[in-house]
Amino acid sequence: MPSVVLYQPEIPQNTGNVSRTCAATGTPLHLIEPLGFELSDKYLKRAGLDYWDRLELRVHKSFGDFMETCRPRSLAALSTKGGRIYTDVRFEPDVFLLFGRETSGLSDELYKTLELLRIPMRPGLRSLNLSNAVALVLYEALRQTGFVGLD
Repeated sequence: MPSVVLYQPEIPQNTGNVSRTCAATGTPLHLIEPLGFELSDKYLKRAGLDYWDRLELRVHKSFGDFMETCRPRSLAALSTKGGRIYTDVRFEPDVFLLFGRETSGLSDELYKTLELLRIPMRPGLRSLNLSNAVALVLYEALRQTGFVGLD
């Protein structure tokens, strides 16, 4: 099963929408601190609706803590700076899909050390909404692995 990782998310509604997608697909969600909101935020809860009890959620103090705790065998980082298109990649069944902050993406260090994938879009536009980007890439990873456990 793939996992979704949000690196220092800032907007509670986006994280709430991502949590709803993860709950609906049985996908674990990892949040890397610092967060731009409290987990008790009403906008976060509203966007996630009543799916919070069906979500496997883990919060990590840092990217290093995430790497040490989860030890991902396969990590796919998404960025507008990516070279390869996400649909050109064969995702491992246990891939961790990493997405950056809404305003500034991943850290400079991560840009330098990870292979970056991108979602194609028109030139001159900054990016897609985070929750939309997560849904696109997660469903591609699930499609490639046969939608295991989903109707």
